[in-house]
Amino acid sequence: MILTHKLISLLLLLLLLLIFLTFKVSNSTNILCLENERKALLSFKQDLQDPQGRLSSWVAGEEDCCKWDGIVCDNSTGHVQELRLAADWAEDEDNYRPLQGKINPSLLDLKQLSHLNLSHNDFEGVIPHQLGNLSSLRHLDLGFNILGGYGLYVENLHWLSSLSSLEYLDMSEVNLSKASDHWLHAINKLPSLLELHLSDCELQGKINPSLLDLKQLSHLDLSRNDFEGVIPHQLGNLSSLRHLDLGYGSNLYIENLHWLSSLSFLEYLDMSFVNLSKASDHWLQTINKLPSLLELHLGVCELGHIHPLSYTNFTSLSFLDISVNNFNSFIPDWVFSLSSLVELDLTESKFIGSFPNGSFSLTSLKSLYVSKNSLSCTIPSYFYGFSNLEHLSLYGNKLQGFVLNSIQNLTSLVEIDLLDNKLNGSLPESLGSLSNLQFLDISNNLFDGVVSEVHLANLTDLQSLMASKNSLSLRVNPDWIPPFHLDVLELGSWKLGSSQFPTWLKSQKGITEIDLSNTGISEAIPRWFLNLSTSFDYIRLRENQISGEIPSIPSISVYELDLSNNSLSGDISESLCHPTGDSQVLSILRLGGNLLSGNIPDCWMYYPSLRAIDLSNNNLTGVIPNSMGSLHQLQSLHLRNNSLSGEIPSSLQNCMDLEVLDLGLNKFVGSIPNWIGIHLSNMRILIIRSNKLNDHIPIELCRLTSLQIFDVANNNLSGTIPGCFNNFSHTATKDKLSEQIMYNGDYSALESAIVVTKGREDKYEKILRLVTSLDLSNNILSGEIPIQLTSLQGLWSLNLSGNHLRGSIPDQISNMSSLETLDLSRNKLSGNIPTSISSLTFLSHLNLSYNNFSGEIPLGTQLQTSDNSSFIGNQLCGPPLTKNCNGNNNTTHKGTEHGKAVNDKEEYWFRLGIVMGFVVGFLGIIAPLLVCRVWRRAYYWFWQDYMSFKILGWFIDFKNMLRT
Repeated sequence: MILTHKLISLLLLLLLLLIFLTFKVSNSTNILCLENERKALLSFKQDLQDPQGRLSSWVAGEEDCCKWDGIVCDNSTGHVQELRLAADWAEDEDNYRPLQGKINPSLLDLKQLSHLNLSHNDFEGVIPHQLGNLSSLRHLDLGFNILGGYGLYVENLHWLSSLSSLEYLDMSEVNLSKASDHWLHAINKLPSLLELHLSDCELQGKINPSLLDLKQLSHLDLSRNDFEGVIPHQLGNLSSLRHLDLGYGSNLYIENLHWLSSLSFLEYLDMSFVNLSKASDHWLQTINKLPSLLELHLGVCELGHIHPLSYTNFTSLSFLDISVNNFNSFIPDWVFSLSSLVELDLTESKFIGSFPNGSFSLTSLKSLYVSKNSLSCTIPSYFYGFSNLEHLSLYGNKLQGFVLNSIQNLTSLVEIDLLDNKLNGSLPESLGSLSNLQFLDISNNLFDGVVSEVHLANLTDLQSLMASKNSLSLRVNPDWIPPFHLDVLELGSWKLGSSQFPTWLKSQKGITEIDLSNTGISEAIPRWFLNLSTSFDYIRLRENQISGEIPSIPSISVYELDLSNNSLSGDISESLCHPTGDSQVLSILRLGGNLLSGNIPDCWMYYPSLRAIDLSNNNLTGVIPNSMGSLHQLQSLHLRNNSLSGEIPSSLQNCMDLEVLDLGLNKFVGSIPNWIGIHLSNMRILIIRSNKLNDHIPIELCRLTSLQIFDVANNNLSGTIPGCFNNFSHTATKDKLSEQIMYNGDYSALESAIVVTKGREDKYEKILRLVTSLDLSNNILSGEIPIQLTSLQGLWSLNLSGNHLRGSIPDQISNMSSLETLDLSRNKLSGNIPTSISSLTFLSHLNLSYNNFSGEIPLGTQLQTSDNSSFIGNQLCGPPLTKNCNGNNNTTHKGTEHGKAVNDKEEYWFRLGIVMGFVVGFLGIIAPLLVCRVWRRAYYWFWQDYMSFKILGWFIDFKNMLRT
């Protein structure tokens, strides 16, 4: 009975407890957010711009802020616990419109806030230090708030030390430069911190090893900062690390990498751009002690060795990037034995030879990048078994052989890049089965044969087709409609089957980049061709026989227009000077090598974005119009080989970005303007040869420190050569290379220049930055060769011929160690040729003819292998001339002990020969006359009686003949 009562009592107790809990839950669901916190959130919103309406639920009329988007409250107290306003830009990048504004300190009223995420927005201004009062914060993410404005910054980070509960901190791309001296000290006071993200925060200085005491830290990202000095080995004490990112720290280096082996849990390691050269002998052995490693990024680390491995301990590795290093070796087998690889990047690491032999099954591999190495083999057959491969990039090698039909097995391929190799044969028809392919580049190979509709049949996703500089022919039906809609089409040097523009192009609406150069097109440009897109990046139709007039350029929205080397004619004013009112984006205009006539139009003010103009090799007349001075972004101007006249206009001094100016082969008069040296300080190539310029060379040109090609030959310039030419720093330093001339960062739009050397014109494009030349020939310059000129150690070609220069060649000529061509002919130079000229080991062309040089030509391979014509018109002797040097002439060659011994030996035999000749002559002729009386009488009779009468008779007969 008692037991029954106890059981009933227990049941009643449980019932009461259930009722209480139900009432409690019911009450908690009705709890509203606190009024002061609701007002704090509304104040926070007032400082923001919300273009996407993400805070549209934040309205004053809604009392419960816990229902607002991005807000998470405590169900029992109503306190705001989490504020999640990160912009999810990856979800919909096209429509991504972030929050903008400043962080209002009103957030301080959210006393129980434990999670604050404002990342990937466009907040700017100072981060309020009052955030340090949010003592409950466990998660703080303010990263990546520099999308449109100036971003966030801090005055200091001392307030962080108050957030003792913080477990996650992300301030990536927040400007922390003002905290560079104490950031690590502040971070070290966060005992609960597990993840630290401080990427691209403009932190400077050294990483203090004494403050690395965050033993529990599992994630450390200090990438893309401005740290310098050695990476402290104490990082190895952070034994809980799973993610370590020190990448893009270009001023960081290591003494060794042995400390890495202590981080046995490490899954992610990025030390890209860190100098690891001192670990070249052990980096791989150290990495092999990290069994949990999933991602390894060691690009641009100056590693010098990659060793074979008998076994790999990091078998789970999925991402391997060892690009841009200096391995100079074969690719080791273990690289292709990592069966879990998803991405492999071996780009530009100086790998040689061939791919590893064997059979490798990388079925998980999606991206393979082996570009810009020196591999000279065929594409291995096992590549065609990488069934999940999406990106294949092998460009810039020396790959040979065919692309096999087996490429049809790679059905997931999205990108194929085989640019710049030596692949040959015909393209396999199976290429047309790759229905996922979007990008195909086989340019600059040795492919030949026919490309038909079958090759392109199922390429429905293809967006970029680049195949220029092969020997391919396109053979399709006249009414063929491609299955794809291209953005980029490059078929330069193809045979298109007709001299007309391909009609199938009419279906490619929206194409933005097109190159049909050197394809045999000879008709005028049809209107439909220019309507293929509302906006082109480039149109390249050079080296055809396109006729007619240039189309109206203002009606085309195009960044680069290249119609050079065709048969276009007419006055270009009609094509340029009829603005439509739309803003012109034209940046590169190339019309050189046509039959254009008339004056250069005076309407350049309509094209403010122009960076490069080429009107060379036409029939243009008149003067350079003043409106060209309005092109403030102009970097390159080619007007070579026209019939332009007048003076070089002063308006060009407003084009202060000019790097290339070629006015050669025209009829310009006046002097070289001194403002070129004053205002055009970026000038690198200045060519004004073959005009009618006079006066002296202005010394202001010496300010052009970047000048690498200076050509004013064939003018009437007088005066002396300025001694300050040694200010041309790009030619004064032997190992200093110029940067490639680009327009707005576009490598494809290469600059070119024509340089006259060795009596011929050569056009330079890809190696233009290596060319350095000074040509002052065929003027009336006088004086001596300035000794300062010999300090141009990086000068490749020097031509001072055809002037009135006097004096001698400076002995310091040997300092010009890069000289390959030297022409001092047709001057009035004198003296001996200095022996130091023999040390110019790169000299391949020398001309010293028609001067007043004398003495012996110095011995040296470069001189003795020169043609005799290089020395004629002087008083020179010795090889390569046939004229021997006489007697005791002082030799001027670069002597050696061996040479001196040879000369002494030759002189000994020469003198001995004279003595022997005298002895033989004396004994054979003189001695018999003295000894034998009969011989002596006969000899005297022959000359006195016989020969004297004979000579007298000849004289009388000759005299009688004259009388008759």
